[in-house]
Amino acid sequence: MSYDVAVVGGGPGGYVAAVRAAQLGLKTVLIERERVGGVCLNWGCIPTKSLLRNADVLNLFNSAKEWGIAVDNVRPDYSKAYERSRKIVERLVKGVEFLLKTNKIDVKTGDATLEGPHTLSVSPSDEVVEARHIILATGARARQVPGFDVDGTRVVNSWHAVQFQKAPESILVAGGGAIGCEFAYLFNSYGSKVYLVEMMDHLLPLEDVEISGVVEKMFAKQGIRVLAGSRVEKLENVDGGVAATIRKPKGVEEVTVETVLVAIGVKANTEGLGLDKIGVEMERDWIKVNDRMQTNVPGVYAIGDVAGPPYLAHVASAQGIIAAEVIAGQSPHHLRYIDMPRATYCEPQVASLGLTEQQAVDAGRQVKVGKFPLRASGKALALGMHEGMIKIVSDARTGEILGAHMVGPEVTEMLGEFSVALHAELTVADIGKSIHPHPTISEGIMEAALAALGEAIHVPNG
Repeated sequence: MSYDVAVVGGGPGGYVAAVRAAQLGLKTVLIERERVGGVCLNWGCIPTKSLLRNADVLNLFNSAKEWGIAVDNVRPDYSKAYERSRKIVERLVKGVEFLLKTNKIDVKTGDATLEGPHTLSVSPSDEVVEARHIILATGARARQVPGFDVDGTRVVNSWHAVQFQKAPESILVAGGGAIGCEFAYLFNSYGSKVYLVEMMDHLLPLEDVEISGVVEKMFAKQGIRVLAGSRVEKLENVDGGVAATIRKPKGVEEVTVETVLVAIGVKANTEGLGLDKIGVEMERDWIKVNDRMQTNVPGVYAIGDVAGPPYLAHVASAQGIIAAEVIAGQSPHHLRYIDMPRATYCEPQVASLGLTEQQAVDAGRQVKVGKFPLRASGKALALGMHEGMIKIVSDARTGEILGAHMVGPEVTEMLGEFSVALHAELTVADIGKSIHPHPTISEGIMEAALAALGEAIHVPNG
């Protein structure tokens, strides 16, 4: 059958691209080898956030005494948390299936292989699909790290960990990025002894160092053993678990744990696509594209994780919309990847976009920084979650917002304000002079912006 657009991969990039293409009047087919929604919906973003919400509720029960509430005999059941996460996944998968149906998008199940720039074969049915344009959205998977032989039982990746039906008694998490921090917080909340090892000097190494410092402090307070500036040198199966050798800045430490979670990067799913057959150009292990999501082969596009970093679901969706609109003859705006929102959902949450203070200085910018500590927030104090801050990095001359960095309760929900601000090219004055409701955590955004101007009201300036 012949189509205007064939999308390979039904994750947050692929299904969004398909829906947008159909909205623009293009006859569209989506080919997915497993379930629509991709890793994000089925095995990543959504189930982990469901599990993390369970962890938050459990921690609230465990701290009930602080609120003057007597709660006895708390019995957490991790299997119920897992069941709840799968119910949420099923509901959302059905929602995506409904979207595809209502937009009259054909859906085919199988593995797609490029036979030409406008031809795909789908196995195991051996059906041939013809399309004027092909969008590759096959995503990525956990990277295999030499020396870390993932067996799915003792040494696992995030795909395995999200399917655990009980929390391990002890776990070593190798990698202190967003995935590692979220699982460390989750399992620690359910009573696991957690070792969190990060090779760089700080957890969440892509974040502003002050923000990372707050997370490290709070993790240590929660009982998570944070080993930054360290690396796992050796893993060895022993009775009842895994013996790990950790090289620290000063010496070596050996620990034995029930499970090791490897959370060190991802690798693009390019195998079996037939890219070499039609000469699609690669960059490292992902597909090279331009700012219109076009590959070097006319009519072939790539979006999402298969097109390289940043590996974020919302970036994949935005790229999918760009690809569909380019195919339809429109001229969508280009993405500035440094401005893409980044969110980590441990407790405290971390949310950021744009340049860190150090990155701005390294780029030769004269900066003014505004900070608002959440210990000065009435709402944060009322919530009992006052550890954290809101930090804005701005251009000293123009007031342009160069970056925003937040750590604290529900700060991921406030990140959209900064995304709009950067898109609209607002300044710290624009933000600082905008009235924010009281009492809210979001007041801290206004106060941080005013602090960058030297006009903060509720914290000392300078």
